[in-house]
Amino acid sequence: MPPNAPHAPSVTTPLPSPTPPSKVRFRWAWWLLAYASLALGVIGIVVPGLPTVPFVLLSAFAAARGSQKLHDRLLAHPRFGPMIRDWQAYGAVSRRAKRLAVSMMAACAVIMFLTAPRWWMAATGTGIMAVVAVWLWRRPEPPPPGG
Repeated sequence: MPPNAPHAPSVTTPLPSPTPPSKVRFRWAWWLLAYASLALGVIGIVVPGLPTVPFVLLSAFAAARGSQKLHDRLLAHPRFGPMIRDWQAYGAVSRRAKRLAVSMMAACAVIMFLTAPRWWMAATGTGIMAVVAVWLWRRPEPPPPGG
């Protein structure tokens, strides 16, 4: 090649960075947590008092560290995907989800007071749910679509 001839720039494809050993070592634990919490979330759809949303969010969190395939499937899910993306991007919970969660907690509190053998047992559970409800209502709401 002549000395003044233009030469093609060297194109190198960066090599993927190796996964740190600390992440590989516990990937199976994140995988297990992701699938176990997803199973609990699915069970929570039909079992009153067992929440669905926190388990699905926990599953997405763990899947991001242990199973990219599951994480991608959760983000693409028509029902759970938008909720997970809002949580990951903004720490936000929709007003509809807040209302539904507080309604379910109130119903569970009534059931506990009607069925608990001791009043303090129902009061303890209701107090915990009240703290969670306050925390939940303090979470921001996601921005409107396209906004």
